[in-house]
Amino acid sequence: MQPFALNYARPAVELEAVIPYMYDAGLQLNVLLDGRVAASDFALLREVGTTTSTAGSKTHFDD
Repeated sequence: MQPFALNYARPAVELEAVIPYMYDAGLQLNVLLDGRVAASDFALLREVGTTTSTAGSKTHFDD
């Protein structure tokens, strides 16, 4: 017997997004494509709200 909800479940729509920063393992910070620290770009922070990466949870046990 199939649960009722599975008759209506649909995969989430994946939106394409361009992330204007990347994680720099040497600095352990997110940096913009021109090398500046992403957290120092206030326009970017207003636009995306955060520059979170998964690095902290991979390197620190207390995150």
